[in-house]
Amino acid sequence: MRIYIGNSPMKIPMCPPPPVYRNEQWIPLTSLEDMQETDYDVLIVGSGAGGGAVLWRLMNQIGGSGKRIGIVERGGLLLPTHAQNIATMNGERFDKYFSSAAAIPPRYPSPQIYALGGRTLFWATVSPRMHAADLASWPVPLKEMDIYYGIAEKVMSVTQNFTKRASLTQILLNRLQKDGFPDATDEPLAINLESINQYGVVNSNPYFSSLVFFAQALNSPFDLAVNARAVEVLTEKDRVVGVKVMSPEKKSYFLKAKKVVLSASTFGTTQILLNSGLRNSAIGHYMTIHSRVFGKGIANRNEFPEALGPLHILIPGTEDRSYQIQIWGPGAYPTVQYQVEPLKREWEISFYASGRVESRFGNQVTLHPFKRDEYGVPEIQIDFSFNEQDEAVIRQMGEGVKRAAKAMGTPLVSKDGQPPICLWRPGMELHEMGTCRMGEDPSDSSTDRYGQVYGVQGLYVADNSVIPTSGTANPTLTTVALAIRTADHIIRQLK
Repeated sequence: MRIYIGNSPMKIPMCPPPPVYRNEQWIPLTSLEDMQETDYDVLIVGSGAGGGAVLWRLMNQIGGSGKRIGIVERGGLLLPTHAQNIATMNGERFDKYFSSAAAIPPRYPSPQIYALGGRTLFWATVSPRMHAADLASWPVPLKEMDIYYGIAEKVMSVTQNFTKRASLTQILLNRLQKDGFPDATDEPLAINLESINQYGVVNSNPYFSSLVFFAQALNSPFDLAVNARAVEVLTEKDRVVGVKVMSPEKKSYFLKAKKVVLSASTFGTTQILLNSGLRNSAIGHYMTIHSRVFGKGIANRNEFPEALGPLHILIPGTEDRSYQIQIWGPGAYPTVQYQVEPLKREWEISFYASGRVESRFGNQVTLHPFKRDEYGVPEIQIDFSFNEQDEAVIRQMGEGVKRAAKAMGTPLVSKDGQPPICLWRPGMELHEMGTCRMGEDPSDSSTDRYGQVYGVQGLYVADNSVIPTSGTANPTLTTVALAIRTADHIIRQLK
């Protein structure tokens, strides 16, 4: 081609045409065929909070060192960010989208999300630390937990400033602090409030999800496969050598690895370990959750300035208070973007109390003796009940919600057939933990203090299932802190 300006040919050569790409995803993917040909130093199973944290820490510390890191996810590419970062999302649409993407275990109403990022695509970002009294019996020293909590809070952008200028939060918080709850505080949330920092860097994902871990990890190369169902851990002479993975077409692949980290969720990791036939009597047992008492109050709009802002208050658990209370509102607008709040004389205020639940051997996840899923893996069975101690905490929570509502001047009400205070069914709070809990004694613990499975060198767990006791705090921050600590231990082993 000759280009003319007037009648003279151009002297500058034409730029070559841009390359043509087809079928490129928003994150680089690797085929299982290629991963099967690779010897991995570390292979991670699961891409939620724990798996994402391990991946981020490994790439942050040893990325570019020549170590081969791989990660597989059972689900596909559902969302490229936390659902709340989508401009068209509102509360009602969020709930419907979450429900449409969820898989419910048999006879236990705890939705599981099989997708890159897992539940962190939808989580509420509430990120309190566990109280020191809850951590005292753990095999991890309190000083170490403090260090790793700090690392987790930094990378997750945990802040209490989201509601700093919200009049609804600050007025109700002041009422609580003056009337029986001096330790009530702005709720810590994993939300990056700095949309553009002073160096011109755009933070496009304010609501944190595990995909932020993936974005930062991409500064160094790693392999990622989605729609890859891990079904069995492979071992030789009590040492892990890899993982058996299956494609949607039910073709089996054997991925080799010196270290394997299972982060497939409390239920998913337990299912894989039990299906692998590992000799560890504690795996699947000591399942714990948080009991959840829910209350609905009413705030009179005339008692507040014109601009309400979001409501996020946390009454934390303590050594003497065996529960925490999260207080949200107004109505369905604790997190809004473009949707305009309607003018209302009264606004609903929601109380979510989470109580300590005792770890007991009989609360367990087991494999069904004859029912199998489409991959040939035995389905899980979940056996869980509250004991008298748990029920006593539930009663205390009910009284605590009543006192908090009274202190705030937001009387509890019955609406749409729901009583002012009610107990959620176990599982609806989405806080299952403990089935691979860490501890010092292999007889009542599945992993050691670093998350390594007893009896199998190089096999680690990094998700909610390693948390040994429920405490009262939402588990995600604790899971991320422990996962980063596990990653640091693995890095020391690799050097």
